[in-house]
Amino acid sequence: MTQATAQLSAAALAFALGAAFTALPAAAQTTDKEKCYGVALKGKNDCKAGAGTTCAGTSKIDHQGNAWSLVPKGTCESTVSKTSPSGFGQLAEFKEKKA
Repeated sequence: MTQATAQLSAAALAFALGAAFTALPAAAQTTDKEKCYGVALKGKNDCKAGAGTTCAGTSKIDHQGNAWSLVPKGTCESTVSKTSPSGFGQLAEFKEKKA
């Protein structure tokens, strides 16, 4: 195997794995899960933690209002969030109150 062939194979594998892993949250969400903002602990969000962040694991504080986690459908708004205006998770981003 030439070096060029090895590099091409490695690139194809990396692309395939990346595509597979980015599709997982969307697939889970379409079944029995929903995005819940403000319930993830610091660095434990499933995706999105505001502008300038890359994705999963990028939340800077516990219960960050613009970071979400997938939770069982129907449980978000009964899950405790110390920074949410209602005291519970939200289905949309929110500005945190002091915990």
